[in-house]
Amino acid sequence: MIESGSMENPDIILASSSPRRQNLLAWTGWSFRIRPVEIDETPHPGEPPGSFALRLAESKAHAASSPMKEDEVILACDTIVADGSKLLGKPTNIDEAKAMLRRLRGHTHQVYTAIAVSIPGEDLTLTDLCISQVPMREYGDEEIEVYTASGDPLDKAGAYAIQHPDFNPVAGLRDCYASVMGLPLCHLVRILRRLDITPRADVPRTCQDRLQYQCPVSHKILKHHPLESSQPVGIPDGYQHIYEQGNHEE
Repeated sequence: MIESGSMENPDIILASSSPRRQNLLAWTGWSFRIRPVEIDETPHPGEPPGSFALRLAESKAHAASSPMKEDEVILACDTIVADGSKLLGKPTNIDEAKAMLRRLRGHTHQVYTAIAVSIPGEDLTLTDLCISQVPMREYGDEEIEVYTASGDPLDKAGAYAIQHPDFNPVAGLRDCYASVMGLPLCHLVRILRRLDITPRADVPRTCQDRLQYQCPVSHKILKHHPLESSQPVGIPDGYQHIYEQGNHEE
């Protein structure tokens, strides 16, 4: 555990304007404030999705940390949707959203959500990465037309929201649902407990109840320490602290 003074009532700063992340973070019972930041989100040539997500999360945390008060804990996140090596950002128009949804339907793609926590009074940022395999159902062209006409895909990486009640694009998920929404809560809990910060709610139970999803990986995530886990394939040196969910068979 890292010594960081009293963390009984941390002043958590969420470096994001995403309403989905705000809703998820509220389920922990922690109070928090919003401090959105703007950074350059251009990927480097050949940059793997996990490395890209981690770099952006760390950059956001650093941007939100200046100036930092002694009692603040900065939380930043970034979510990258990838179909193999192809990164799928937010569509710029309806036609691009339709193309993304046609590309993703009927097979499994990956969602990488990185979190970065800047610690008050220390020149250190803790990071973690959640990688989810996301199987999409065989939705039809008419469903794509109706969904894209709603405008919902335009502010979302990959052009979909997993939680959309009418479209319901995902079928058979066996990974972290909250991570696909933008904030892997169990990963956040395990990284903050290194600072002796504990949630004021039963996070796995609350998350599953709110999402109506029986999570098969929450116990495994919370059982592991990021620094004790093996390095995922495709993640560069310097990120050995990353935990990949990988094989979920116990």
